[in-house]
Amino acid sequence: MDLASYRSEFPISQEWAYLNHAAVAPLPARVVQKMTAFLLARQKGELGLEGWPPPTSVEARALAARLLHATPEEIAFLGCTSDGLNLAAQTLPIAPGDNVILCNMEFPANVYPWLNLQRHGVEVRIVPHDGGGLTPRRLAEHIDRRTRVVAVSSVQFLSGFRADLAALAGLAHEAGAYLVVDGIQSLGAVPMDVRAAGVDILAANGAKWLMAPIGITILYIRQELIEQLPPAYAYYSAITHREPYLHYDWTLLPDARRFEPSSPNVVGLHGLHAALSLLLEVGIERIYAHILDLTDRLIAGLDALGLEILTPRPREQRGGIVSFRTADVPGDFSRLHEARVCVSQREGYIRVSPHFYNIPAEIDRLLEVMEGKT
Repeated sequence: MDLASYRSEFPISQEWAYLNHAAVAPLPARVVQKMTAFLLARQKGELGLEGWPPPTSVEARALAARLLHATPEEIAFLGCTSDGLNLAAQTLPIAPGDNVILCNMEFPANVYPWLNLQRHGVEVRIVPHDGGGLTPRRLAEHIDRRTRVVAVSSVQFLSGFRADLAALAGLAHEAGAYLVVDGIQSLGAVPMDVRAAGVDILAANGAKWLMAPIGITILYIRQELIEQLPPAYAYYSAITHREPYLHYDWTLLPDARRFEPSSPNVVGLHGLHAALSLLLEVGIERIYAHILDLTDRLIAGLDALGLEILTPRPREQRGGIVSFRTADVPGDFSRLHEARVCVSQREGYIRVSPHFYNIPAEIDRLLEVMEGKT
């Protein structure tokens, strides 16, 4: 990759080693330009002349489908990742006495929608993680004939553990359960083929690895499920014929758009469109390989310093996150910030998450701070 050409999309890279994409990514220049152009057009009243659906919405849906190896009909756009996970919790056929399985390394967004079902008599089994996440071995220990959902992050927010989605889906489907995926820590950085992986529902907000605006989320629902699931909310835009308005024909759209709110985040869609175009232009396989090379370099350097690393070592078990612990995490985090190295503190660890435009020198900069050279 010609990294230099893409680094110009990220002005922050001129002053900071920005290694914090698992938190909130900086917006690429073309994303800001696309959103600004839309806002200026709306200021001039041109939105009312565009027609519906807006061409950018149609194009963004096609790009999202390409990213996931899905079809546009299986893609919907929501506000946040939790919207998609709550939709799954409220629409999948889960009865009193059934159970949902997840591990104790999940971010709360993929926990609370399921805990909310306890008031309806649903058992939520939060099982111990296995090396940083939910493994097929751990799932096999806890799944049974009353399991209806296996909920998992494709990459765990703290450990960086990458789940074997295909193996988890195989166990879930054999038991008559669905695989629901929080994809926010992988989509945009790690290849995702929802069909090959056997994913039933996936949700991922744009603010992290997708490098899109906050408040726009990609929702994937497997085609065979769409007509089986009643919408959690009844939107007037979910029907096949919007007009005449007073006809009241409750015939739902045959695709995932039936789950979208009537007033979408159109400016966010413009930003997502530009972000997806950039990621697909670079290539997700190339992005992932580069991220793994950077994190290999980081892990080797941390090992040389004798620091504790939470993240799995095998490349196939990692996303883009590396979390490590020092004797003084708050102090070292402050030192990194002072050296203009942007990372996160999470659960007593320093979390590092580089993207495709980052360079080895930025990893070395972090390691030099940890070694005390700067």
